[in-house]
Amino acid sequence: MKPSIFRTGVMLVILAVTTALAKAEVKLPSIFCDNMVLQQQTDAALWGKSLPGANVSVKTSWNGKSYSARADKEGNWKLKVATPLAGGPYNITISDGKPVTLKNVMIGEVWVCSGQSNMEMPMKGYRNQPVTGSNESIATSSNNEIRFITVPHATSLTPVDDFNGTWKLCEPENVAEFSATAYYFGLMLNKVLNVPVGLINTSWGGTRIEPWISEAGFRNFDWVKLPDKNVPQVKLSQQTPTVLFNAMVNPIAGYGIRGAIWYQGEANRNEYNQYRELMPGIADNWRSEWGIGDFPFYYVQIAPYDYGQAGSNSAFLREAQLKAATEGKNMGMACIMETGEKDCIHPANKKAAGERLAYIALVKTYDKKGFACEGPVLKEMKVEGALVKLTFDNAVNGLTSFGKHLSCFEVAGANKRFYPAEAFITGTGITLFSPLVNEPVAVRYAFRDFIVGDLFNTEGIPASSFRTDDWDQ
Repeated sequence: MKPSIFRTGVMLVILAVTTALAKAEVKLPSIFCDNMVLQQQTDAALWGKSLPGANVSVKTSWNGKSYSARADKEGNWKLKVATPLAGGPYNITISDGKPVTLKNVMIGEVWVCSGQSNMEMPMKGYRNQPVTGSNESIATSSNNEIRFITVPHATSLTPVDDFNGTWKLCEPENVAEFSATAYYFGLMLNKVLNVPVGLINTSWGGTRIEPWISEAGFRNFDWVKLPDKNVPQVKLSQQTPTVLFNAMVNPIAGYGIRGAIWYQGEANRNEYNQYRELMPGIADNWRSEWGIGDFPFYYVQIAPYDYGQAGSNSAFLREAQLKAATEGKNMGMACIMETGEKDCIHPANKKAAGERLAYIALVKTYDKKGFACEGPVLKEMKVEGALVKLTFDNAVNGLTSFGKHLSCFEVAGANKRFYPAEAFITGTGITLFSPLVNEPVAVRYAFRDFIVGDLFNTEGIPASSFRTDDWDQ
């Protein structure tokens, strides 16, 4: 071989290796970036893409420890890093030949926040639809220990791996655009736990629950028709089952979290019997997709609203949500019966929703004590002649209407006709009657589309609408 040819060959090999190394910069999905929050005291997953077969190293500044993984033939790699007690900021350096450093990383508590428009509603409110007290909350919101990221609207018939977004600092201009319910939830956790909080908002107004469940999650729900992936979709509706999970949940599935909060249900109000099963179903589905155990799944019961004459009484959907809270694993429901607005489906009092979710998390997930987290729930009904006596759980210190006349109770006899009842708080619960019902057999409380709830425990958490009958209407 001539020296010149040999030298040329060597130069080509060197050039090829140099070119490969120059391209060997690890690619991370959007969920991993500067300012992110990782779940404390866990094995937090990190993943990304590199050259096929490349060795990827990760070094965490909180302990100086190094981790490594080899990319598969498609260039995908994944590993887990041990996270310490809450704190920060820290750096994470990831390299497969050319290092990438994630800066200002906090370790704390991470929650996924999902649902429809009442979760999506930003702190600044919708046009002509305010969030009560938002201006002050936004102005005073600067907090280095709260971070958040929003997944943009997208649909897909098949699971996708990434989205376009970045973790934001908790500053007024960012808070104004972020979910109000999620912000108030995170703020309460930060205040009580005194740790950094990360919030991942993935929500879309007006959507049903079915699009948020993966294909595998419908094995027990044969009434749901799954889309045919082989049929071309001219325009993929956001109401199609699985498509929001694929595009807006799958990219974050597996990210280290403590749990999830959910605010949805209005779009499913006419299918309340199925929704009662789908609520625990979505929680189990997400847990399966995350693969980190039965993490808590807490949700807001829909608020009363005047839907007009069409469709079912939305109190049946609220009932389904109330029952799902005890029928599913590690679930809890925040009630907002007094915040509904007759002519606006987006209650302005988002602080109540966010903070009541936080109360549940603080008690049930973080084992905090000394305060209530749920409203009164009917325990027992006794009929004594024309009187009905009700007792309640979650009312250790009793009940209150805050000085208002209890106006939401109705009573019926065997003819199934309900009449307004006179109701009074007694030492052990509620006593009620109607002069039009001599032999009562059933009671309903606030069981209408729109009504302002007036029954609370003394901690100020409202009772859900409920009924003692099982009649169709």
